Amino acid sequence: MEKIVLFSKLDGRSVSLRKGENLLRLAEEYQRYFKYKILAAKVKNKIVELFKPLDRGGELRFIDLTDPDGLRIYQRGLIFLASCALRKLNPNWRLKVLHSLGEGIYCEIFENESLHVPSKEEIEKLEETMRGLVKKDLPIEKKTFYKDEARKILSQEGLQKTVELFKYRKKRTVKLYHCDGFWAYFYGYLPPSTGRLEVFSVQPYSHGFVLVHPDPRTGEVPKIEMPKLSKVFLEYARWLDVLEIEYVSDLNNIITQGERKVAELMLLAEALHEKKIADIADEISSRKGVRLILIAGPSSSGKTTFAKRLSIQLKINGLEPVAISLDDYFVDREKTPRDEEGNYDFDSIDALDVALFNQHLKELLEGKEVEIPKFNFKLGKRVKGKPVKLGKNNVLLVEGIHGLNERLTEAVPRDQKYKIYVSALTHLNIDDHNRFSTTDTRLIRRIVRDHKFRGYSAWETLKNWPNVRKGEERYIFPYQEEADVMFNSALIYEIPILKIFAESLLIQVPEDSQEYSEALRLLKLLDFFLPITNVEDVPDKSILREFIGRSVFKY
Repeated sequence: MEKIVLFSKLDGRSVSLRKGENLLRLAEEYQRYFKYKILAAKVKNKIVELFKPLDRGGELRFIDLTDPDGLRIYQRGLIFLASCALRKLNPNWRLKVLHSLGEGIYCEIFENESLHVPSKEEIEKLEETMRGLVKKDLPIEKKTFYKDEARKILSQEGLQKTVELFKYRKKRTVKLYHCDGFWAYFYGYLPPSTGRLEVFSVQPYSHGFVLVHPDPRTGEVPKIEMPKLSKVFLEYARWLDVLEIEYVSDLNNIITQGERKVAELMLLAEALHEKKIADIADEISSRKGVRLILIAGPSSSGKTTFAKRLSIQLKINGLEPVAISLDDYFVDREKTPRDEEGNYDFDSIDALDVALFNQHLKELLEGKEVEIPKFNFKLGKRVKGKPVKLGKNNVLLVEGIHGLNERLTEAVPRDQKYKIYVSALTHLNIDDHNRFSTTDTRLIRRIVRDHKFRGYSAWETLKNWPNVRKGEERYIFPYQEEADVMFNSALIYEIPILKIFAESLLIQVPEDSQEYSEALRLLKLLDFFLPITNVEDVPDKSILREFIGRSVFKY
């Protein structure tokens, strides 16, 4: 019988398996090396589910919850588990995934197209049923169907939005997952059985509940309390309801209606942004004591364009913003803190001269003239800058990742500060079970921008992304609920535009790189969207222009 050879760097072993054998037995052998249960594997940098028969060998790496791919597999597994449990409780109930909240995923229950707000007892019963399925350790199977067969199965399950999704799918076949009599579709991978989803909680929240997975760093399941972030997501959802766009299939239907319909959608989306920015400017102007505006958010949120557009709206209200760059307050290179691997940690708040920054803020707000330094990145130290003095109508505007951290501006009383959190809080889902995450929107934006303006390949951006995410988890996300207001920079039409730029970059990621599986995942996501080709219709002041170019604002 033909053999395939796998090599693991974890213990330096080469292992021979029969061609067509799966990785379940081998995963049991390697489980002792992992803190959490193994969920899947990578063979030659491509994700392989543990129950899949192998047809080739190569380098083998197992995946658990600490791997970003493993975390996504765990999340999908919980969604599948919850859907299966809901059907057992009531065959007419349908799970609808809306958006992420910290370590959780906010979901709602629909019955015959109407929202069903679950009681506390119903949520407890849902969690109990899910735990019963975990205890049974039921196998999760995957089967390939022709599209017409898959549509029939999914229609019987009440998953009509998934059926509509396949209308624009080019492939003739669809892979469906099955467990304990329940069928569903997921664009990504699932664990091999329910027993690998031991740690979770189901927490009542708003009109539904949050499926909470363990924090990969601690293994603990946190309590979810994020009212401001949740409010922004739900506000955006209501706006999408007005447009009658809830899923990717709805957006694709509009795209097929032609350029005029798409241009109208663009104008509506941009008008929403303009209104929100104007509302924020009005709120700032109404607070007479505000002298310092702080803008923070994760990478590729469009903070720079937002800050420029906010400045215009503030000027309309009679205020004159004076921008100060936090980059100019970096400590000299030799004083920069280092991370666990010994590399400079430029994202740390201690990479900034916080004491000097606070001193300058205090003096500026007292009406004194201050010489703002200039950081020379080639020399790695601050040099002589320019004098700044605030007039009667001036307000300070500071953009940077630490803007929401009170330590950055502790010398300024809280009532003199207005904090803004900016992020692309995507709410357009693929179908009821599959999300298009905020993180993926930002990553695709960054891939396009890095190539266009910095000369980086998609591979280089993907390699650096885990470090970017690590900085966000440490220095941005813990403070997001400190914001006075949150601005959602997502645009309903942006992924079909970004697709045109991103696909050609992602297909160039080398197959022998660790980032190859991530490139494949993003390409699969983009494949759900029809492209929008009339890029010239994107307004020149749009946040999207920060990433695709030709912005009216010069960076």
